[in-house]
Amino acid sequence: MRNYKSLSGVERAFRSLKTVDLHVRPIHHRQPDRVRAHIFLCMLAYYVEWHMRQDLAPLLFDDEDPAAAAQQRSSVVAPAKRSPAAQAKANSKRTQDDLPVHSFQTLLSDLATIVANRVQPKDVTIPAFDMITIPTDLQQRALELLRVPLKPLTV
Repeated sequence: MRNYKSLSGVERAFRSLKTVDLHVRPIHHRQPDRVRAHIFLCMLAYYVEWHMRQDLAPLLFDDEDPAAAAQQRSSVVAPAKRSPAAQAKANSKRTQDDLPVHSFQTLLSDLATIVANRVQPKDVTIPAFDMITIPTDLQQRALELLRVPLKPLTV
């Protein structure tokens, strides 16, 4: 029964590939190598997204403690329940760090506002330089969870 119920994770992955997150559309490749490459890139993108969701779980509505959630169930056939920590996070809409909780899509949209601007001073003797926007507390926490340092770009 547990194996059968785990199929819902696979179904969710394919639904995610086609609709919500990755927007994979029908392919129009005819050559076998191109079809395999397309499928490989789609699966790689899903794998990266899965890892990001795992790392960003403290900032998302996702349950970051599935073991505690599993202990809440009386049997495998009983309806799934969220862990107490996930229920508290969903009710308060705040993380343990008192940051707003997001969905994966809204967090990515928030992170997309971090940009690198190329600045050219009016005085042409001063060379152009890159300036990265200062991340908010939420963005900084997300970057820490993903282990992504912000560094100036080199051109």
